[in-house]
This record gives sequence, C-alpha cells and structure tokens, in this order.
Amino acid sequence: QVQLVESGGGLVQAGASLRLSCAASGRTFSSNAMGWFRQAPGKEREFVATISWLAWRTSYADSVKGRFTISRDNAKNTVYLQMNSLKPEDTAVYYCAAGSYGSRSSDYDYWGQGTQVTVSS
Repeated sequence: QVQLVESGGGLVQAGASLRLSCAASGRTFSSNAMGWFRQAPGKEREFVATISWLAWRTSYADSVKGRFTISRDNAKNTVYLQMNSLKPEDTAVYYCAAGSYGSRSSDYDYWGQGTQVTVSS
C-alpha cells in the first residue's frame, strides 16, 4: 500500500505560479512511477504529467507542456508539480498517483485525495 497526500493548491491569478507536493508513505516510494492528473467540474479526469521511478523519463499533456514541470525527491518520498503561467483553464482538483509509467488512469494503483487549484482571470 502507498498513501499519498497532496498539498500546495490554492487560489491564484492568471499568470501566477504554484507548486504542488505529494508526500508518499507506505510501500517503497522509489519503485513507483508517479503521475499528476486533474479533474475540472463537469469534466473527466485527465492526465497532466508523469515521472519514472528514477526520474529518467517524464511526459506531459500538450496543454501543460512548457509551463508545468514534474520532479521527485526519492529521499523525501515526495513528488512535485511546478506550475507556471497558470491559466483559468488549469482550474481543477489535482491528484497525484503512484503506479506504472503512463498517461492512463489505469496505469496507477494508488491515488491521493486531491488538492484544489483555482486560477482567476
């Protein structure tokens, strides 16, 4: 079992930055790929970014490429999502997940409870 707790969400204006954190506990964190997903009201959950367990590989959704950066610190059992140049359309609940490297929800076995990000125009 892996327990995941996200933090760092909030209300910001368009163009601002936020850094989300996801702290993991339980099973060995470093053996899992980690992903970030988001779900806006009335929309399906969508892939944002993923990072392999040794951080050798990363992948991003086209909508966030060049603005968001995923990273991890295996010594701290934490994965981060640095979000720059935020847009109102980035407003969503952001979830971190642990599992296999990929962009599908089904690639991941464990999920956090989510943290709200709201970007005002």
